[in-house]
Amino acid sequence: MTITVQGATVGGGADIRRAELAAFLRSRRERITPEQVGLPRGRRRRTPGLRREEVAQLSAVGVTWYTWLEQARDIHVSVQVLDAIARALQLDRSERAHLFVLAGEVDPNPGSECSGVPQSLQVMLEQLEPFPACVQNARFDLLAYNRSYRLLMCDLDALPPEDRNCMWLAFTNDDWRASLVERDETIRVMAGKFRAAMAEHVAEPAWKALLRRLEEASPEFREIWARHEVVRPSDRIKIFRQSSVGVLRLTSTSLWTGPNQGPKLLTYTPADAESRERLDRLHALALELAEV
Repeated sequence: MTITVQGATVGGGADIRRAELAAFLRSRRERITPEQVGLPRGRRRRTPGLRREEVAQLSAVGVTWYTWLEQARDIHVSVQVLDAIARALQLDRSERAHLFVLAGEVDPNPGSECSGVPQSLQVMLEQLEPFPACVQNARFDLLAYNRSYRLLMCDLDALPPEDRNCMWLAFTNDDWRASLVERDETIRVMAGKFRAAMAEHVAEPAWKALLRRLEEASPEFREIWARHEVVRPSDRIKIFRQSSVGVLRLTSTSLWTGPNQGPKLLTYTPADAESRERLDRLHALALELAEV
């Protein structure tokens, strides 16, 4: 049996697996936008998603070496390099496991989530506690969050990775929706922000898939989406009803993590003394759960 991969003919079990690995890497690379990883898009971009050299840059490997990997060349791939590539391509748990199986290596960190968020941002999230904070991309995917944010609206760790998207949760998750004191206004604004952000991504599969998923799951979303409202990002006081500590009045602040409006660091600080005291209690609860 033979398989042709970008002009190269391969055969045999090992060759077939390398071909599958090459195709898998290309498919994952093409779904990641430059904005998601803090890179400028530029005016002459023809490649859907990231270029090979951009993945190589993010993974700290040579461009030629990464190109050979996507061409199914017979080269050895270390677990350290696989881990770096998985993080650059923002693979979820299932995709990461698939990557290591195709490469014939054992994942040193099985079950880990590859959000693509650098360690420096992870440290910042932890240092911001007890204030809830997360890293969110333009599509409302939650790329990373600290322990306080984990429990702010629902238990995010209990959700499958594909459901950790604020748009999806705001329209389909009962716990998340119950936490929004001003729910009608909040979801209207979120839909308007999503539409404004999607203007630059209307042809991208990940955005179209999320939109289709929302339309199929939520009549409420379909009704709001049909209004064609557009809302610009803004920071304001938001009111949450956390199931264990009560009402929280929090000021949201967004900080872009790159030179353009891609992923952002979203933080919530207390708007009054009572909310601060309740955030401390929420953080204590989060620490208890983290030790279980």
